[in-house]
Formats: sequence, structure tokens, C-alpha cells
Amino acid sequence: MKVLLVAINSKYIHSNLAVYTLRAYAREYRQQIEIGEYTINHPVEYILKEIYKKKPDLLLFSCYIWNLEYIRMLIPECAKVLPGVPIWVGGPEVSYDARAFLADCLGAAGVMVGEGEETFRQLLDFYTGQLRELDRIPGLAYREADGVVKVVENSDFLELDQIPFPYQELTDFEHRIIYYESSRGCPFRCSYCLSSIDKRVRFRSLELVRPELQFFMDHRVPQVKFVDRTFNCHHAHAMEIWKYIGEHDNGVTNFHFEISADLLTEVELDLIREFRPGLIQLEIGVQSTNRDTIREIDRTMDLERLRSVVMEVHACGNIHQHLDLIAGLPFEDYDTFEKSFCQVYEMKPDQLQLGFLKVLKGSKMHRKADEYGVVYTDQPPYEVLFTKWLSYRDVLKLKGIEDMVETYYNSGQFTYTMNRLVTEFENPFKCYEALALFYEDNGYFHLSHSRIRRYEILQEFIMEVALSPFFPDCLELKLQPEIKSRQQYYRELLLYDLYLRENVKSRPRWAGDLTAYKGAFRAFYQKEEADPRYLKAYRGYSYQQLGKMTHLEVFHFDVTGSCEPGEFFILFDYKSRCPLTFAAASFKVEI
Repeated sequence: MKVLLVAINSKYIHSNLAVYTLRAYAREYRQQIEIGEYTINHPVEYILKEIYKKKPDLLLFSCYIWNLEYIRMLIPECAKVLPGVPIWVGGPEVSYDARAFLADCLGAAGVMVGEGEETFRQLLDFYTGQLRELDRIPGLAYREADGVVKVVENSDFLELDQIPFPYQELTDFEHRIIYYESSRGCPFRCSYCLSSIDKRVRFRSLELVRPELQFFMDHRVPQVKFVDRTFNCHHAHAMEIWKYIGEHDNGVTNFHFEISADLLTEVELDLIREFRPGLIQLEIGVQSTNRDTIREIDRTMDLERLRSVVMEVHACGNIHQHLDLIAGLPFEDYDTFEKSFCQVYEMKPDQLQLGFLKVLKGSKMHRKADEYGVVYTDQPPYEVLFTKWLSYRDVLKLKGIEDMVETYYNSGQFTYTMNRLVTEFENPFKCYEALALFYEDNGYFHLSHSRIRRYEILQEFIMEVALSPFFPDCLELKLQPEIKSRQQYYRELLLYDLYLRENVKSRPRWAGDLTAYKGAFRAFYQKEEADPRYLKAYRGYSYQQLGKMTHLEVFHFDVTGSCEPGEFFILFDYKSRCPLTFAAASFKVEI
């Protein structure tokens, strides 16, 4: 019997831990199990062809909100080209509404409900003739001969030590994120989250975790992403893992953890502040700072402690922090969301993810949607359209702001410009709100823009909107130098941000003319070739090569600090980059 486990990921860089875990658990069938991973960007016809070519005797799909509609399209086609092949599904998107799924998707034989490892193994026993009756397999929903759907409850939870390590070799994971699980379940009861349903937190023993982490480090995996819902809910477990990766750091592998910041202890902070920059990154779900909202969604959070910890980690300068907000939660209107946004923005996260409520089947939020007036899309990802507190118009405005935050904040390409630009507005939210409106009014949302064009659009916004209070009709002539000065200052901030990220070959049109400085720049690089003062890592290269491998720029304002006017020469070193932001090293030099 040939078994095919199909995973359809949202992006190529992602992998699907579930299918690898299922195969590892059913170890006696390993040689008969093949995994096929695709993405939602593949045409349905391509995946259908690939599945057909593999000629499975049993076909299973892993279902999530991002791929369910895709799988719904595939199953009937697979049933046509593979007649008689049973098609099963599993995963969170079908586990909590199995009857409805089977009623709607007639090509599917059944659903593996909830945790699937033991259910999957016994399902293979059934199809190989070792088990005679499906109704003896816990965790199944399937059609009986008369078409009636039968559900066999699964009340048992596996201990994680029973699941073998899912990775034996990593040839299929080059340039992809690897996911790892050291615990299941969550002690908290956030009403929007499916993890709150499984309140029994189970941990994989450290005797197994340590060598598995070492496997990743020995293979110099670029990133390992822990899927533990609240990694630091158990202090001793978290500490031992962090100690191990700190002591065995290979200088390459990055570990991603989803944590509750207000649970971080001083001992944990003392440990992680000593890590190599880039060794770990932290994802922190704030979701809202509105106390009424936090209480209503059954969330436990000490906001003051969270703020203190996030700022302390930020001050260490060695850990990337990703903070999340969710729009559309109960008691959160546009104004309170603005306040939440500003409070989180002030914490200076490396990324601020502005997400929108997904009303997931099986969650408390799903059960109380009518009470909250939450209206959401019928199709996955079941995203909020409007609520009792937030109109659809408000949601659309927040969508535009989300796009601007992603482009101009989370990308890390406009850091110095945005740090200054937000001070021109009442608060950071107002800045991104105005920027989104500017995009909308000019039709920029519906176009594909190059990186340089993004800089140009931001410059347009600054000149036409951000600095507009300085351009009244009655403006006195004596203020013109100040206006021009401010305009030039922002142009230079944009230029500084640009060269921090990339040694661009074509000089942008808003940059100044460097012709007058060519002789001085040549002399500088000749001195560096003869006796390196700033570019010791480039020893042995000619001055012409140094000029191409680095960049030297003149600024007429101190863009890195005081903003004072003057003449400042800044050298950009692209061999030395920040491991957190990937920005080039830059420093003032004497010419």
C-alpha cells in the first residue's frame, strides 16, 4: 500500500510539521508513506497531476484556513482521476466541523479529528487489513454505508515523548523554515484561539529535546521555529532549552519562540541578554491594550510588566521582537485601536503585525459572534468584516494602515526616515493613517512598486502632506530657507535609509550630485588601500574595488543623530551588517 500525505503551504519557505510527524509516528509504515508538499501558488491542475503521478492507494490532506478552499477544489478532481482511492483529511480547519465538511465534500471518505498521530496509525492498520472496523478507531468522522456520518470521539492525548523526532535528514528543507514542537496545549483561554481548547499542556522531555536541537545546529539550519503556543509558560522547561542553545550556538541557526512577555522572569532576561545577536527572536501577542477587550477575550496579561520587558529586551539590542495586534476584538473600536497601536509602537518592536480577527470554528469567539455583532467572511480565513464596535469602513481604513506599516515599518528599509516622520504627526497611528490615505487618493494601492519607487512615493508624501503646514498661502518669504532645509533633510534621511540596505548601482534622482567630491573620495580610498583605517576587513583590495564594494556619501545634515546642518561624510560597509536588521555598518569618516 502506498500512502500519500499532502501538505499545501501558504509559501514555499514554509514546511508542514504535521505530515512529517504523522509519518514519524506510524514508523512501521514509514517506507510506504510519501509526503508531497506544495503551495497555494501552484495551479490546481499541477498538484492534481503530481498526485496522480504518485499513484497512491490512500490519500490524505492536511487542512488549514489558508488552504481549505484549495483542497475543496482538489478532492473532487482527485476522486475522478484516482477512482477507488480513499481520500481523508485532517487538521484544525476540519476537526471542529467534520460533519458539515463531509456533507459538503462528497469526495472525502472521512476526517481525522483533533490530534491525528494515533488515529492515522490505526487508519493504516484498517487499510492494510490488520483492523476490521473503522468505528474502533478513536478520532474519526466518516460516512457509513447508508451515508450517515459517524463520529468516534477521541478523548486521549498523546504524551509528546511517544512521538519520534520527525526529521531524519534535511535535504528537502533547503531554504525553508523548519518547525519544531516541544510542548502542546496552552494554559490560557484566549477566546479567539483554538489552542485554548486544549488546556492540558504537555512537554517533550529535555532528554529528547536537547539532541534534537543539536541535530538542527549540527546541520546549520538557518531558522527553527518553535510552534509551542506559549513557550515560556513553564519556566524550567524554557530555561533549559535557552541554556542549551546558548551554550551550543553555532553562530548561524536562529530560533523563533512565541512567548508571553509578562511571564519573562529576571533570570530569563539575564540569560537571553547574553545571547549572540540573532540567536533567538521573540513573537509576543499583545492583541490589544484595551482592558475591557483583554478581560472579555479571557486573556491574562500584565500590560505594565509586558511593556517593561519589551523595552528591556529592546535595550539589549540582541533580540528581534515581533509584536502582534488584532483588530476586530470585542469592545475595541477605531479610537481604542489607535490607542493600542500607539502604545505598542512606543515599545519599538522590530516588527509590528497588525492582524484582523479570524473567527475560527471551535473557538469561544465563534460561539459568541452573534452577541458581539461580529460579521465575518463565510469562506476561510473567516476574517472579520465588521463588529458592534468597528464598522466595515473602519476595517478598510485599518487594512490600508496595515499595508503601510508592513511596507514602511516592518520592512526595515525606512527606519531613520519613519522615526523622524512620525514626530510630524499627533501620534504614529495618525502618520500611517495619513500615508494610507495618500496611497488611496493617488491610486498607489493597486500598483506594483519597485523598492526605489517606494522611496519616491514616501518622498512625495513628505513634501505634499507631512510638511504641508509649512506651505500656507500667506507664508512669508523669510521662512522659505527653513522649508527647503526641512525638505532636504528628509531627502537625505531617505538616502541614508536606502544606502543602509543596498549599494544601489543607479543613483536615485533625488540624491545630490557628487561630482565635486570625486577627487576627495578617490584620495580617501587610496589611503584605505595603502593603510586601512576604516576598512581593515577589505585589506588586499585596490582602491577601485573598495569604491565599488562600499559606498561613500556626503550629507549636509547629521542624519544619524543631532539633525544639525554641516558636512558629514558617511561610509557604508556592506561586509559588516547588523544580524537583526541586515543594515550595513555605517560610520562618519574624515576626508
